[in-house]
Amino acid sequence: MAQNPQTQALSDAGVSIWLDDLSRGRLSSGNLQELVDTKNIVGVTTNPSIFQAAISGAEDYDADIAALAKDGKDVEAVIEKLTTDDVRSAADLFSGVYASSKGFDGRVSIEVDPRLAHETEKTIEQAKRLFEIVGRENVMIKIPATLEGLPAITAVIAEGISVNVTLIFSGDRYQQVIDAYLAGLEKAAEAGKDLSTIHSVASFFVSRVDTEIDARLEKIGGDAAALKGKAGVANAQAAFGIYLAAFGSERFAALEAKGANVQRALWASTGVKNPEYSDTMYVDQLVASPVVNTMPEKTLDAAADHSAPAPALDAAAAQAGQAVLDQVAAAGVDLADVFAVLESEGVEKFEQAWGQLLETVSASIDAARA
Repeated sequence: MAQNPQTQALSDAGVSIWLDDLSRGRLSSGNLQELVDTKNIVGVTTNPSIFQAAISGAEDYDADIAALAKDGKDVEAVIEKLTTDDVRSAADLFSGVYASSKGFDGRVSIEVDPRLAHETEKTIEQAKRLFEIVGRENVMIKIPATLEGLPAITAVIAEGISVNVTLIFSGDRYQQVIDAYLAGLEKAAEAGKDLSTIHSVASFFVSRVDTEIDARLEKIGGDAAALKGKAGVANAQAAFGIYLAAFGSERFAALEAKGANVQRALWASTGVKNPEYSDTMYVDQLVASPVVNTMPEKTLDAAADHSAPAPALDAAAAQAGQAVLDQVAAAGVDLADVFAVLESEGVEKFEQAWGQLLETVSASIDAARA
């Protein structure tokens, strides 16, 4: 099958397109393979909300839940089994992409329990456990970029496990994430690990930034309203400048000489929330090499239909993005508060989704045992 010309253009420009969704139905129906074959999908990301929607909204899991319930498994064990099985199957589907890209793509991400977002040691423990259970080199363990998550990132990278750092909203926190990655590589090198096998992405959220800042600009009113819809892209552009500086540094050069890979920026939350904006704005305006753009299917379909990529991001674009952020701050938006609110809400939303999943699966277990 031929690849879609719009998604192929993104791929040619250095953008790795990962699907922000996974379900057993996608795997069993051949839908995921079709997206690989026709829309340049080279990876998958999951999160607690995605698993909640997949398992709660389909019958594909009923037989497994019933069997596990009869084996005496509790709800936590059942969910772990269902989610890791799906991730393993997806990892197998992407094994060829993983090999041909030398580990950069063909990745499938699974997140640690969101209730551990502020518990460093438990995050490390579960990250290692998930890696062992999935049992595939191309799995990436998602760890949130909370303050408590930062040392966990370093520790897990030091173990030689590839990490997808999630819930990044600010440039300051992004810099800390990069530092945590580099520290992990340094520890791995000291332990004699092969750095070339360790990969990481830093998931920088985009649309949620616009949603929060737009609401604040609207409240301020006046000339501030002219800045609506600009902060999300600007924030990501500025972040790419941080990437360029960090991975052009002497510190990284020393690691690169030992085989280390860059930690690519990943644009997450790229589904446009405001219908007044172009539905491909977080795709077209954030093209760079190398980056990952993880898209929900609606955004993927829009990109395949009418994506029109802007020129690739560079240092000048990063400076322009920072200038927009400065304008937003000058208009009266407290950016530090924005980013703190978004991180807190991000963790809370994933905790809520996990709680709903626990309730749904628990009810199914009770029904199977009745």
